[in-house]
Amino acid sequence: MSSQTPNAIKQQVREHYAAIAVQGSSCCGPSPDAGTGAAGSGASAVDVVSLVSYEEFSPQVVEGSDLGLGCGTPTAVADLRPGETVLDLGSGAGIDVFLAAQAVGPQGRAIGVDMTPAMLDRARANAARAGFHNVEFRLGEIEALPVADASVDVILSNCVINLAPDKARVFGEMHRVLRPGGRFAISDMVTYGEVPEDVRQDMALWAGCIAGALDRQIYLGLLEEAGFRNVRVAAESSYAAPSGGDYGLASLTVMGERV
Repeated sequence: MSSQTPNAIKQQVREHYAAIAVQGSSCCGPSPDAGTGAAGSGASAVDVVSLVSYEEFSPQVVEGSDLGLGCGTPTAVADLRPGETVLDLGSGAGIDVFLAAQAVGPQGRAIGVDMTPAMLDRARANAARAGFHNVEFRLGEIEALPVADASVDVILSNCVINLAPDKARVFGEMHRVLRPGGRFAISDMVTYGEVPEDVRQDMALWAGCIAGALDRQIYLGLLEEAGFRNVRVAAESSYAAPSGGDYGLASLTVMGERV
């Protein structure tokens, strides 16, 4: 994995997504200053990810909440029920939080956690404009969730965990905050094959959902090691390597339960 420090990676990701929060553009693919190496040649393969559509949820999608940052629709498979408490990891402008809030109803609650203040500002403005009263957005990192133990029924996340330097810690935090019997539905990017070291070291590709992606089997194995059971892939789409190498990328929607 990258030799960049976790703090450096987080700062790069935070700056990248702060700009998106202000500009309203999609994340996937290299930053404008990515150069001409692997980052500069990878846009076409990764842009496929930004084609994920929330059309099936229209007109439930709150205006201004869909910034094209997802690589799946975890809300569609989460089987959300009235009265549940739902947590979205890396909630961005709030699209999955708002969809969850509508599914769980006024007796339920939807919480979003994001480490980028500009994204939280946008999400809170969206919530106020749309008149939501059962949503909350909290500043924090998904490796250290500002959420109480065993307080959440369902965890969602959409193309965010790949951005965290320590995925095992994220999965441990997910297990901590879920109630016994709680469940998760997360969409994320993974890799298959050997990813070149220059790709792993590319900070623009960290922010672009590629360099930090784990091998598919390692990703699923870490979820099981964190204590989750019935870990299964609900949906999967594969993409060619951005630089034309022998490795590839896949977007997975993964589900599982806490015993």
